[in-house]
Amino acid sequence: MYIDSHCHLDDQRYDEDRVAVIDSLREKKIEYVINPGCNMKSSMTSLELAEKYDQVYAAVGVHPHDAKELEEIGLDKLKELAKKEKVVAIGEIGLDYYYDFSPREIQKKWFKAQIELAKEMNLPIIVHDRDAHQDTFEIIRELAQDGKLRGVIHSFSASVEMAREYVKMGFFIGLGGVVTFKNAKKPKEVAEAIELEHLLVETDGPYLTPEPHRGKRNEPAYVRHTADYIAQIKGISPEKVAKETLENAKKLFKINTI
Repeated sequence: MYIDSHCHLDDQRYDEDRVAVIDSLREKKIEYVINPGCNMKSSMTSLELAEKYDQVYAAVGVHPHDAKELEEIGLDKLKELAKKEKVVAIGEIGLDYYYDFSPREIQKKWFKAQIELAKEMNLPIIVHDRDAHQDTFEIIRELAQDGKLRGVIHSFSASVEMAREYVKMGFFIGLGGVVTFKNAKKPKEVAEAIELEHLLVETDGPYLTPEPHRGKRNEPAYVRHTADYIAQIKGISPEKVAKETLENAKKLFKINTI
């Protein structure tokens, strides 16, 4: 069995067959899916899906693209959502300097605030980092000094050296379909260098579809292609990757204790 540690089942690209995709998870050997929010609306939808389906767990948070939203509403509503039983993380949160849809200072302000919320609620964080590697790392390093912060750097695209530093802080490294792409040098290096006990596998569906389905909508069942590719890189069995990344995710998100 696998776990898809990051999939946006609330995305409109699943509107036509969302129920069928979720109902087929067991058949396709997907034990659980973690569904992160990107803003308040999607966080609420994520929770609704988690409360409706046993195999879905929610994360709630505001993505850097929508950080401006928090300037208007603050964190009170997010905090209320985070108290719900099926919420296992704050996310996805972080920094995105590729699009800069929110000003960078606003992104950093609310990234820090949501990290503090996660620590208060004793929840891990799911981190989005695009073209903001150093700032993301420095914020996490600063706020992790008290030992109360844990999480995953999702769709990891930085260096092996930075991945090792995150691991030292107790973070997991999330790898998705990009690792199967021909020219994805850094994710392949990370997959080879970082021990399996520190890795999670994900789809980021409906985005970043792995080979051999690239160009199609991504979905939880395709997480096995990422796991299989990591197994090839490491020279171990796909079953070992599936089993250990499932256990890693259960540990991080405390699924066994719910």
